[in-house]
Amino acid sequence: MPSSLLARALSASALVLIPVLALGACSSAPTADPGSAGAASSTAAEDDALAALRESGVLKIGTEGTYAPFTYHDPVTNELTGYDVEVTSALADKLGVAPEFAEAKWDAIFAGLEAGRYDLIANQVSVNDERLARYDLSDTYATSIPVGVVAEDNTSIASVDDIAGLRGAHSATSNWAQISKGAGARIEPVDGFTEAITAIRDGRVDYTINDNLAVLDYLKSTGDAGVKIAFELPERAVAQAFALRKDSGLLDAINRALDELRAEGALAKISEKYFGEDVSVPLTDSARSAK
Repeated sequence: MPSSLLARALSASALVLIPVLALGACSSAPTADPGSAGAASSTAAEDDALAALRESGVLKIGTEGTYAPFTYHDPVTNELTGYDVEVTSALADKLGVAPEFAEAKWDAIFAGLEAGRYDLIANQVSVNDERLARYDLSDTYATSIPVGVVAEDNTSIASVDDIAGLRGAHSATSNWAQISKGAGARIEPVDGFTEAITAIRDGRVDYTINDNLAVLDYLKSTGDAGVKIAFELPERAVAQAFALRKDSGLLDAINRALDELRAEGALAKISEKYFGEDVSVPLTDSARSAK
């Protein structure tokens, strides 16, 4: 090849190599970690959600208002009160806002949460896999065990094994209804615990299952001798949590506030007021595995 042509060829090769080397230099530059970027974005979203809550000035809470001793109206003053009401009021105070309660029947309460009518549900929401998949559930603020309630003269039901084929009164979407279905019972839908007790007394159903704390409070406060506890399910101990929408961004703030209330002894104090003992202690690992 003539020397002039060789020189032009080498020159052209150099021009091609320059951008290739430049691209190589760019590719060797460090890239941002997508994981850290995602974490930063998540933290920013949570900060924005808490800031928006504080700007609104209120924590909107969905509750039944008919489920003593957790959420009910004082018979003298008619004011909404109860364990769940006092805990969420203290929680709102920790967050720097006022509590605002909206009352709804249990079977409609989650629809209200999903529609954005409130920020969380405070109504002894039992933790289970289905709810964990659909909602953000807070850390535990109460634990309890299911018990079966029957008419005082009922001698045929002494364990959960005895309810197969019988009629149980439950809110259709409750955790207690799921226990009954699993045992082969038939469900008679009712709006809440008080209506379930009425159905037992009227002979429309054979039994109901509910929270031991609610049942003991009912028996103590009413002196109702027409019903009794027939069996307990300590191996099915349940943790109760506040339910939030998955996109709320408030879960970490709620849990931090609960941690502070627990550390200060406030949860224990409210618990002892209503139950005479601290029911806010989370389930042990062994109890969780037995659920």
